Amino acid sequence: MRADDNVSSSPHALLHRPLFSRSRPLDRENAASRISAYIYGNVLVLAALVPITTGEKDVGILVVLGTALSTFVAHAFAEAVGHSVRHRSPSTRAETLHELRNSVPILSSAVLPCVVLATGWLGWVEPRTAQIVAELAVLVRIGGIVFVIGRLNGERPNRASVLAAVLITVVATTVVIVKILLTH
Repeated sequence: MRADDNVSSSPHALLHRPLFSRSRPLDRENAASRISAYIYGNVLVLAALVPITTGEKDVGILVVLGTALSTFVAHAFAEAVGHSVRHRSPSTRAETLHELRNSVPILSSAVLPCVVLATGWLGWVEPRTAQIVAELAVLVRIGGIVFVIGRLNGERPNRASVLAAVLITVVATTVVIVKILLTH
């Protein structure tokens, strides 16, 4: 028996879990929340990346970081408000930490693109090339979530998984195009 097997799933017990613990598998509800945050963060990071001009090399990194951080804060705030409606009371500290944990994939959506953009900023590759590679990396991350969902469902990858990955990537790209057309 592991030490954390005695920890219940009550909000109070969440205080006793490490913020980034992987000691036990996620339940379906938390997995769904994290996958939702992952998709949301990646779509918004991609929407921030596409219109960036490569004139000022470091601006792209700052835009991506700012997008991820502001989306994380907005998502956490929205979840807290949603919680107060669902439960007719404000979130406890433990519940807030739990929601923050489930929102971390929004922040992680900026890591790879920023690393790739940094290669352009450092002059290792052309800044425009770095931007295109960062955009493609985010698209691959979005499409790849199909395989994570399949794994959670105990399914092996197959042609349908690949088709679903392509379709989700197309849908995400369409969302980004619409956002850019309407907001830039």
